[in-house]
Parts: sequence; structure tokens; C-alpha cells
Amino acid sequence: MCSSSADLSPEELLGQDIEMSTFQVAAAKDTVVVADLGDGGLISYKRADGTYLHTLNTIEGFERKLLSLGIELKQKRSHI
Repeated sequence: MCSSSADLSPEELLGQDIEMSTFQVAAAKDTVVVADLGDGGLISYKRADGTYLHTLNTIEGFERKLLSLGIELKQKRSHI
């Protein structure tokens, strides 16, 4: 039996050493899990059935998506 990425948690995809933050935001019906990877980031949505929808983003896409979700990470990013 083969697992799809929807069955894998962000921790299973990236490993335990990557810091992740979890958010409940009005702009998303699912729990949002965010991992800043420095040169972009992973935004995962944990669905009610326990599966995930993962989005891997460039720096610009990551910042744009966080802004649209109303999520502010503790550390300010600067890619200039």
C-alpha cells in the first residue's frame, strides 16, 4: 500500500527538526500548519478527516499566502 502526501503530516514530510507553527484563522476552514524554510515555506492544511493539503511556496508566494491568511510569523522575514 502506497501513502499519498495527503496521508503524511508536515513533520513526516520535513522531519522533526523543522520548527512549525499551528494556526486557526478565519480565512481557512482547516487548521493551518506553517514551516518557514528560509528560501520559502510549507503551508499545510489539516482537514477534519486527518489528511493534509500541502503547499510548498517560494519566498514571495509564502509571504503572499501568509498575508492572505492573516498569519504573522514571530520572526520577520527579509528577502531583500
